[in-house]
Amino acid sequence: MAANTEKSEDTKSKDGNGRDGQKKDTNGRVVRVTGPVVDVEFPRGAIPDLFNALHTKVTYEALKKTVTLEVALHLGDNLVRAISMQPTDGLVRGVEVIDTGESIAVPVGDGVKGHVFNALGDCLDEDGYGKDFDRWPIHRKPPTFEELEPRTEMLETGLKVIDLLTPYVRGGKIALFGGAGVGKTVLIQEMINRIARNFGGTSVFAGVGERTREGNDLWIELKEADVLKDTALVF
Repeated sequence: MAANTEKSEDTKSKDGNGRDGQKKDTNGRVVRVTGPVVDVEFPRGAIPDLFNALHTKVTYEALKKTVTLEVALHLGDNLVRAISMQPTDGLVRGVEVIDTGESIAVPVGDGVKGHVFNALGDCLDEDGYGKDFDRWPIHRKPPTFEELEPRTEMLETGLKVIDLLTPYVRGGKIALFGGAGVGKTVLIQEMINRIARNFGGTSVFAGVGERTREGNDLWIELKEADVLKDTALVF
């Protein structure tokens, strides 16, 4: 009877979390890389939620770095499709992927003014490099209808071509369409300048698809105009 009891206890110790009491592996593996699109296979029962951030290690040209992915789709069969927030050069099949359990978080608050960030919220300028910022997840619930403040009030930008032909409404949305080199960025720069000087407002400029040179030029011009302290840049 004693021998049978010991055998039963030994069997229980190998159940639950896995063999010999080890925790079940919840990390995934890369199975396909197509440009910025990465398919990852996870163990059954360990599928990450949509919009969760995933981390994986990449070695490229003797440099090691951590690449962040965002879960965009559940494909079934324990597969998820993720979008890489950084270049995938050097990322190969079979590489381990870790689910962080939360979405990407970016800096918020007055501390971000006067700095430039990348899509992951990492500060790129020397003045803010290594600085601690308050962070919020990029996927959050929008304000409720009761929290909105409906009103129709014109935002005077001071730019005659805009105020006369396409006046802006405070709290609204507007789009500037035009080909390359027609002056869209110039207009935005002037609006940032006017809003900072005339209203004491804060601007966030996201250079989606912008050239690195244009980002550097914008940084210098805002600094010379003394409005960089009221602006945050994302490139």
